[in-house]
Amino acid sequence: MNSIFTLRNLLMFFIPSIVGVGFFMLPISFNGEMSIPVAVIAKFFQQSLSSIILELVCVVIVISALLTIFFSTLQPKSVHVSSLLGSLFIVSPAWLVVRCLGAAFAVLVYFKQGSAMIWSENTGGLLLHDLMPILFSVFIFAGLLLPLLLNFGLLELVGTLFSKVMRPLFKLPGRSAIDCTTSWLGDGTVGVLLTSKQYEQNIYTQREAAVVGTTFSAVSITFSLIVIAEVGLIHMFVPFYFAVCLAGFVAALIVPRLPPLSFKKDLYIDGTSPDPLAHAIPEHANIFSHAFKLAITRAAQVTSLKSVLQQSFHNVCEMILVVLPVVMGIGTLALMLAEFTPIFDYLGMPFVPYLELLQVPQAEVAAKSVVIGFADMFLPSILIAGVDNEMTRFIVAALSITQLIYMSEVGAMLLGTKIPVNLLELFIIFILRTIVTLPVIVLVAHLVF
Repeated sequence: MNSIFTLRNLLMFFIPSIVGVGFFMLPISFNGEMSIPVAVIAKFFQQSLSSIILELVCVVIVISALLTIFFSTLQPKSVHVSSLLGSLFIVSPAWLVVRCLGAAFAVLVYFKQGSAMIWSENTGGLLLHDLMPILFSVFIFAGLLLPLLLNFGLLELVGTLFSKVMRPLFKLPGRSAIDCTTSWLGDGTVGVLLTSKQYEQNIYTQREAAVVGTTFSAVSITFSLIVIAEVGLIHMFVPFYFAVCLAGFVAALIVPRLPPLSFKKDLYIDGTSPDPLAHAIPEHANIFSHAFKLAITRAAQVTSLKSVLQQSFHNVCEMILVVLPVVMGIGTLALMLAEFTPIFDYLGMPFVPYLELLQVPQAEVAAKSVVIGFADMFLPSILIAGVDNEMTRFIVAALSITQLIYMSEVGAMLLGTKIPVNLLELFIIFILRTIVTLPVIVLVAHLVF
């Protein structure tokens, strides 16, 4: 037997990987909703700190802004850009402004000072009171536990086994199936976090990270239930979720083959090119045996618990100190535009003839709800809930799920990580997903109604 198949290496693979799958991918029922253990633990944590969690979030965001101002402006020689402090707080002027904006919004919303446009319950109030405590809690536990999926061979096993499916269909490594499953069962934010970590570790190329982050970070089944309930069609959840899955699959086939995702380079974060033979399966080799060997080889490389714990700590710091301020800053701005300006109404006008061509009832009303999903995924369902036509409500609700990118959470998170996408690219991808998924959803709706 090969020397790598020792008891120590086998245990180093099996135990952390099984625990990791349990935390991130095991579907469980909690309070009548499907979830995953890491999300349930985060919810317990959030509830146990409910009396002070808003204050904690505000303090974290303000500290992040202050430290970013200090390190980015002074750039002490003792702090290298690649060090923990440097990677967290030495940023470009644009990102410095975004973090300061996030801190300012957090303080204004908490004390309800300044313009009501900022602290309204539909703008900054929604983010600080409803979203930030959830993200804060999820980031802590997901960040701590992510090395269980990343460091002990599970990705090598799954990546090799799924390569025959993911490469031909989506031009992605097989390991991206884990990101998709984690998002689908639990939360899209966890999927973004998982994708970001793999990109930073030279596992995904720029193109792969951008595609996975904008295509496979789907919302959970639980959120889909909430959306369909909001439009009063909970009895139609099965055809609704079928439409969502089918449209999402079609978008995953088409959108990554179009600009801007198709223009992304197949280079790692450090600028190196991937070895085209690195993940090739040897001729005549058994795919499972080869996958298992790669997994054990990866597990054998873990020689220090300290290094794993350091990575966990770095993950948590990066998420709560880097991503939270960005979500608060960009998310609040997006919701202010949606709530207090007609910009999304104007952006939705070009979709009226498209919706009419697809024979969507009340196309003009539906068009107003189409583009506003870029600000927040739940807004289209709220706006369309009062429309009489059930087919229109069904279509808009399903579309809001398949559009995927919304700036109050996933979009802002993507911008806060090192995944190589910018705001304009996210909006273009959002529009492309809208154009591609609408006919699929409408087709299912015409079959059902």
